Amino acid sequence: MNKLDAIFSPKSVAILGASTTPGKVGHDMFANILKGGYTGTLYPVNPKSRSISCVRCFPSILDVPEAVDLAIVVLPPEMALKAVDESIRSGIKGLVIVSAGFKEVGGEGVEMEQTISSMCREAGVRLVGPNCLGVINPMPAVKMNASFSARMPQTGNISFVSQSGALCTAVLDYAADRDFGFSKFISVGNKADVDELDLLRYLHNDPDTNVILMYMEELRRGAEFIQEVRTITSGCRPTPILAIKSGRTSAGAKAAASHTGSLAGAEAVYDSIFEQCGIIRVDTIDELFDYANAFAFKRESQLGKLTRKVPGGNRVAIVTNAGGPGILATDMTMSKGLRLADFQDETIARLKEHLPSAASFTNPVDVIGDAHADRYEHALEAVIDDPGVDGALVILTPQSMTNVRETADAIIKIARRSPKPVLSSFMGVVDVSSGVKYLQKQGYPVYKFPENAAKAFGALFKYSQWTNRQLLPQFEFSHDRKRAAGIIANCLTKGQTYLGELDGLEVLKCYGFNVLATELATSPEQAADIAEKIGFPVVMKIVSPQIIHKSDAGGVKVGLQNGQEVKEAFASIVNSAGNYNPDAEITGVLVQKMAPSGHEVIVGANRYPVFGPLLMFGLGGVFVELFKDVTFRLAPIGRNEARSMIHNIKGIKMLQGFRGAPEADMECLEKTMVCLSDMLLDLPEIDELDINPLLVHTQGEGATVADCRIMLKAVDPAGR
Repeated sequence: MNKLDAIFSPKSVAILGASTTPGKVGHDMFANILKGGYTGTLYPVNPKSRSISCVRCFPSILDVPEAVDLAIVVLPPEMALKAVDESIRSGIKGLVIVSAGFKEVGGEGVEMEQTISSMCREAGVRLVGPNCLGVINPMPAVKMNASFSARMPQTGNISFVSQSGALCTAVLDYAADRDFGFSKFISVGNKADVDELDLLRYLHNDPDTNVILMYMEELRRGAEFIQEVRTITSGCRPTPILAIKSGRTSAGAKAAASHTGSLAGAEAVYDSIFEQCGIIRVDTIDELFDYANAFAFKRESQLGKLTRKVPGGNRVAIVTNAGGPGILATDMTMSKGLRLADFQDETIARLKEHLPSAASFTNPVDVIGDAHADRYEHALEAVIDDPGVDGALVILTPQSMTNVRETADAIIKIARRSPKPVLSSFMGVVDVSSGVKYLQKQGYPVYKFPENAAKAFGALFKYSQWTNRQLLPQFEFSHDRKRAAGIIANCLTKGQTYLGELDGLEVLKCYGFNVLATELATSPEQAADIAEKIGFPVVMKIVSPQIIHKSDAGGVKVGLQNGQEVKEAFASIVNSAGNYNPDAEITGVLVQKMAPSGHEVIVGANRYPVFGPLLMFGLGGVFVELFKDVTFRLAPIGRNEARSMIHNIKGIKMLQGFRGAPEADMECLEKTMVCLSDMLLDLPEIDELDINPLLVHTQGEGATVADCRIMLKAVDPAGR
């Protein structure tokens, strides 16, 4: 038995702090459970009251005559501490603390919350809250509204988890307006014990939950969250998770010395988490419910089991009785990674057999405004049977001759027998209400506008891509971690926070990166000798701890072809660097073999508290500043995530042989990203890193590091 069952399906509940005064949380929460038809036993606890709502009241939970599964604490922090102690001594199995005044206010509140958390942990008691709305289980076997929201939601197969109690009340009201049901509804509050990951594990195994909705403000677990949630959203029994994360626009990137640091921010971290563990991110409450309707829809298989309807591809058929809405749906379909399906000749012949000559027989199919239910039925049946169609959108606008209810029934008739998703848009409110209510009652997704239906279909397709993704064999590498760690330790011992390029290239070489022959020159003559030795053409770069962005200081010269050019470049570089920063310590000038031509990309990393290294990939050189066409993932990553990073940039076609150009070495890029991930995990002292550009050569010829920038930060032995 899961310990959280005591919170969500308790046989008995005690309200500690129950009140006789309507309007107080202690009274309203007790009344909500009582009026909601809770199937267990309910005990009000208040030493100053004889009874509450005609129910006998007990002075302490220790006085309750039987063992209680769940204690709900509605008391100020000081009194809550005593109540928790008595609850634990009484043998309680679960706790919900709705009271505020704990960690969120700081000071003593933090200490009291930590004390309560420790008490519960030692006793093996799970705790939701404090500072939360409560928990709701509307399923018939429980019917518990243990919250201070007066509204008991309808039953359904969707669970909702929120960090915001205020949002919970709004969502419950919104859900009631849309006839939306839940199986569990949880406000997590301060997360002193139970957090999102605990709830996701529990709800994944809950037979009443088919889809999980989340509103989150922050996460406290990084790699562990990704690893465990990936198993929830994948495998033979995946559970879809849809999430809203607040603060998308307010979270900016931090000031940083690297491109990665300047482009990455908290939102890049969360986007990476969602991508890596299969959570579908939505932007609005409307979208959350729209998508949930599509994901909750299931059909009965031949084995008698319910299976979720997801498209096998992105080819959509549209059936409509009006041209304008069909065009709107087409536009939104194309913008969500979908495309209009091309019908087979047999499908077109079937459409012509049943539709009038004025109809449109290509996609989108226009059955004309005077269409009755039978015309919709024949058209939908024809397109959904087409092997080149992965799902359908059905649009209805109310006409005087339209029987909305019969049309809804026709849609259900065809959709019920097909494994492909069928989403509907019945446009309007009053005139289409009978059809909308019938579809909703039968569990079929229906939307007010075609663009909403198209966006929901796009989310289904994204989920299908995730669950059916190819799992590639992983790379195996042998890195020289000891040598790399020694180089970094030596630099930190000298007080350096910036790894010089020579040392940086050596560290990269330890992790399999292909680096160019590079030596340090301290005079023009020495620079010319080095260039002769490594071979022309060469590149020259200033070396100074105070000058990180070399190009900005005029500290880079490329394509030098002979010794005289090298000597002149040396003098020019040193002079420009001195003008740029007169206080800069000039160590010398690097002379480096010029790399063969290739596509310029950037790879980098930036380290975040809690979450660890955030890796970046994108188009490099000046493109990274101009287009900011980059993707992010949290380490560790394997080959699958590396490939996803690379293929998710907008400029991927440039690497795939655009306009007849040779294809870049994509496998080498995948290996590069995995090696970068390994390096950041092995070497916690690396705080920021850019390799820009990394020159990617044609397929089979690898990639070469042309420039690198590595920032260091001392860490304790535990790697914090």
